[in-house]
Amino acid sequence: MAPRDLRSFIARLQAAGQLVRVRAEVSTDLEIAEIAGRLIARGGPAALFENVAGHTMPVLVGAFGSMERMAWALGAESLEAIAERVGRLAASVPLAGGAGLAAKMKALPKLLELARLRPKTVPSGPCQEVVRTGDEASLARLPILRSWPGDAGPFITLPQVYTADPDGKNRNVGMYRLQVFGPRRLGMHWHADHDGARNWRAWAERGRAMPVAVALGGDPVLTYVATAPLPYGMDELVFAGFLRDEAVAVVPCKTVALVVPADAEIVIEGTVESGERAREGPFGDHTGYYTPADEYPVMRVSAVTHRADAVYPATVVGRFPKEDCYLAKATERIFLPVIRTVVPEVVDLALPLFGVFHNWAFVSIRKHRPGQAREVMRALWGMGQLAYTKFLVIVDESVNVHDTEEVLWRVGAEADPRRDTVLETGRADVLDHAAPSGGEGGKLGIDATRKLPQEVGGRAWPEPLAPDPDTAARVTRRWREYGFE
Repeated sequence: MAPRDLRSFIARLQAAGQLVRVRAEVSTDLEIAEIAGRLIARGGPAALFENVAGHTMPVLVGAFGSMERMAWALGAESLEAIAERVGRLAASVPLAGGAGLAAKMKALPKLLELARLRPKTVPSGPCQEVVRTGDEASLARLPILRSWPGDAGPFITLPQVYTADPDGKNRNVGMYRLQVFGPRRLGMHWHADHDGARNWRAWAERGRAMPVAVALGGDPVLTYVATAPLPYGMDELVFAGFLRDEAVAVVPCKTVALVVPADAEIVIEGTVESGERAREGPFGDHTGYYTPADEYPVMRVSAVTHRADAVYPATVVGRFPKEDCYLAKATERIFLPVIRTVVPEVVDLALPLFGVFHNWAFVSIRKHRPGQAREVMRALWGMGQLAYTKFLVIVDESVNVHDTEEVLWRVGAEADPRRDTVLETGRADVLDHAAPSGGEGGKLGIDATRKLPQEVGGRAWPEPLAPDPDTAARVTRRWREYGFE
């Protein structure tokens, strides 16, 4: 059964032997993060810290820290099962010739709304069992972690940040880290191309502060959709309803005109002024380096609500492997069928963990014409978050893109650096310290497919080695007869 809130997910993890309860006293300052990092590196379980120094709330880390746990969080036994559902939905969206991935994704909400999966508003919910406003709404009550010794302070790392434009449209749920500046002040680390920042600019143009709500916990599907690469205007709550096959129940906030999931553990309400900024960072990031300090908007907290027995969920980011890698791998699996509807020759896609989301992508294709690999490169660099990919390797459909050694062997065997590389300029991730300033950086595409005669001056590409099938079958039958186990 799919979890419907964080505690049912915790129960699922515990029943499967994928949760350890830590009863020894631990500190939110570096100690929990150090433990969490070691657990994820060893492929270990999630951890629920029940005795957090100076706090009454327990802290949960690592809940999404494996492919299996990610599938459970989304209510399935495998991510492929979810991908099949998304693929069927995407295939049913009619598009005019030449329409791309963005148009395909923007058309999805119409089908989802027809399926009556828009969120439903209820009068009350567990997330408001305890309500504190004004000076009582202190962030000091929450066990917010500092993860790395060079971090500028504690950071909220697993939030669902709810915003909407001034007309109440284009609701967005995003995941942006929030640095604690004080008992009622948070740094809002969104980038210029993030949807939350887009909504904020719309409020600023009218000279008004933007209402914001930050939810923690609840249905784990909601945490995932906050990270999903949906186009602006597509409601993450509608997509969450599709993934869970049930509309999300939401409640009105107490001090701002927004709704939040009724089953969240904790909700922080407030506003972001158009002109107020503060120095946010440094922060130990998924790149494996500290993101330098910079000026970011400030959220003024007006209320903190939570369950009476709330659990504080957190994640620790840093050099791979970390928990956020598996959130990214879920997106890789779930959105692959959507990519295939736009670029049909794509067979499989791998975003390797060491690529930290934007550095590397391996793609296999069904190749049947000269120059096809280059066509696919340019198509993928035009698709949403894939536009940030620095190194894109294209291989034949027979290659397992999830086997890095095989991919690199194909690069060595099938690619000529002068003929089969494509150097482009495109969007750079703002967190990529290696990229030039100005929002653009280099892109390197490598065509590691077998070459057709038209691509190599008419000569035939050599045939790969393969055993004689009859001999291989006979040896398999007689394997033990030879004395081997």
